Amino acid sequence: MGSCFSVGLKIESSRLDGEYFRLLNIICKVTSASIPPSPRSPRSQAQILQSGDLKPFSFNVLKLATRNFRPDSVLGEGGFGSVFKGWIDEQSLAAAKPGTGTVIAVKRLNQEGVQGHQEWLTELNYLGLLNHPNLVKLIGYCLEDDHRMLVYEFMPKGSLENHLFRRSAYFQPLSWNIRIKVTLGAAKGLAYLHSPEAKVIYRDFKSSNILLDSNYNAKLSDFGLAKDGPVDGKSYVSTRVMGTYGYAAPEYMATGHLTARSDIYSFGVVLLEILTGRRCIEKNRPTGEQILVEYAKPYLTSKRRILHIMDPRLAGQYSPNVAMRAAMLATKCLLKEPKHRPTADELVKAVEQLQELQRAADVSRRELVRKNGDGKPVAYPRHVGSGSGSGSSSGSS
Repeated sequence: MGSCFSVGLKIESSRLDGEYFRLLNIICKVTSASIPPSPRSPRSQAQILQSGDLKPFSFNVLKLATRNFRPDSVLGEGGFGSVFKGWIDEQSLAAAKPGTGTVIAVKRLNQEGVQGHQEWLTELNYLGLLNHPNLVKLIGYCLEDDHRMLVYEFMPKGSLENHLFRRSAYFQPLSWNIRIKVTLGAAKGLAYLHSPEAKVIYRDFKSSNILLDSNYNAKLSDFGLAKDGPVDGKSYVSTRVMGTYGYAAPEYMATGHLTARSDIYSFGVVLLEILTGRRCIEKNRPTGEQILVEYAKPYLTSKRRILHIMDPRLAGQYSPNVAMRAAMLATKCLLKEPKHRPTADELVKAVEQLQELQRAADVSRRELVRKNGDGKPVAYPRHVGSGSGSGSSSGSS
């Protein structure tokens, strides 16, 4: 299995046979036993590796589980490295044949990448302790020689980004109701991170980090940039500016002052992507349309104007009143003054209201169909813009 290091202890992984690893595991548990399980307390690497129920995996097990990290097993790639699909036995955690056992996602650190060991450890630190239905579950890790890997639950529907922007038979356009569901799940995950229980600033809220399970339940992933929220009465955390251009809050980019409301701005950007079907930055667009936030703002002020930028693949699926409310919510998230943006808890309530209003509108529409008696569907007003997204068919998911 992988390695576990206590303070001041250096071990070559080639010497770790089964008995040696068992003893080392005991040492790590003893040294970390006095530390309360909170990501807010500075913890050694040994203490982090003993968090919760994290399982140590050997490099060979994950190599076999992913069929030697075959290219056709790649689920995604990023600054950290590549994510591979694999299979393990649920009981023994040994590698299993493809199609049997439990499906996992293995994130493998690119040893030459711009992100490294510290972000790997940061993700372990947070996901090893935080537990919520809208956070991706971390199963275990591999720390062996120069190998750094993280093992997660497999998310069958992939990322929100893929469904919004990739055109393939596998990634179908999301329907309006599914988009609201995903938005709500992401808001709940963010609200948990910002809660008194966790007090974590995500710092990397974006569509590629929102993963979907088989029922399109959203789960936040990738916590390599997460930070503890401010303490001792401070209103912000001063930190080196990191994140993704287009999603990061402007005040954070300008000053390095990070707050929970920085995440809210990023939520607003993602909500615009969900509404329009456009990426936050698209350099192939005409000048004036390349930055989604700046392009969309003039259209978010009225019910008729918002229809001009709605994703055309959503035509006939949404109530204009609900679309307008969603646009207003995005506008609030993108306010220049951070303290005027809603909290994550307020986001959850607002999106729940959107969901309820859309359900009521759907019921009314079905009632009209019944009263007409001709079986013909009664559609909401169709998209009237010039093609803010791409494609013309209704979402089928």
